[in-house]
Amino acid sequence: MSKERILVVEDQPDISGLLKIYFTSQGYDVMTASRGQQALEICRKTPPNLALLDINLPDMLGYDIGRELRASPRTRHIPIIFLTALGEKANMMTAFQEINADDYIVKPFDIEVVAQKVRIHLDRARVKNQAHPVTNLPTAELIGDELRRLLSSEGWALAMAHINGFDTFTQVYGSVVGEDVLKFTALLINEVLNELGSPQDFVGQLVTGPDFVLISTPERVKAICERVAERFDQEIGLHYSYRDRKNGYITVTADDGSTRQVPLMSLSIGVLTSDDGPFYDIRELSETAESVRQAARSQAHGDGARSAIKYGRS
Repeated sequence: MSKERILVVEDQPDISGLLKIYFTSQGYDVMTASRGQQALEICRKTPPNLALLDINLPDMLGYDIGRELRASPRTRHIPIIFLTALGEKANMMTAFQEINADDYIVKPFDIEVVAQKVRIHLDRARVKNQAHPVTNLPTAELIGDELRRLLSSEGWALAMAHINGFDTFTQVYGSVVGEDVLKFTALLINEVLNELGSPQDFVGQLVTGPDFVLISTPERVKAICERVAERFDQEIGLHYSYRDRKNGYITVTADDGSTRQVPLMSLSIGVLTSDDGPFYDIRELSETAESVRQAARSQAHGDGARSAIKYGRS
């Protein structure tokens, strides 16, 4: 299982270094940022499992970082702990009431107390099942919330993306390398959304398989999906051996000794917009989107290892 990621946002190198060394020794993957904009960029590309935020930073207040994280569907599920020298009640009230922070710790701090609070909030987030265990993208309940929101709104576009050939790839290369593919795909989608999308666009991942959910607008979705598919096809080969990448396929041996050639992984993406509705419940919406994605998958198989996109329910 992947390590849980902690983001430390702190401009004092001694404190930042202490937190990084300690939490790394506890088995976490620790990212650090000394500026607010740097922290937001990290969260947009590789959302952490938890954020430790100082308040007084050189370029912005930690409160503003918290506000931006809570405002975006892609990051609002991340637990936030403020770690600051500001111990006044008014500061705490701002953190809890305006930012909906999960905790507030005043410097100087006991590192073991900080670690205990980090474990508590990571455990709570895990129980809620709000983040995928590998990519930390929103999942389960959070995806359902976004789909329910679509039912009563207009001007939306929903894309369902599946990694074709993923199961066979993990059988040959192993589950650890398979997790690297999931992380790569999540990072790719987030990078494309940062380039072509909006902070209000949403990306989530289903726990049950290599399936991703993307919500944007009809005006942006075509360019986003085409860029994701193009980059996936260009870069996925890096996860294969040189021989398999050169051949363009992997050879799979069955129990009876027979072999078959399986193309490199690709994406099948099915896209619906509000114009394809109305939809009356999230089951109808998700099943319709999945049927469109299945049509794209048939097209992808016909094109070999190239990704394919299908638009609309017709």
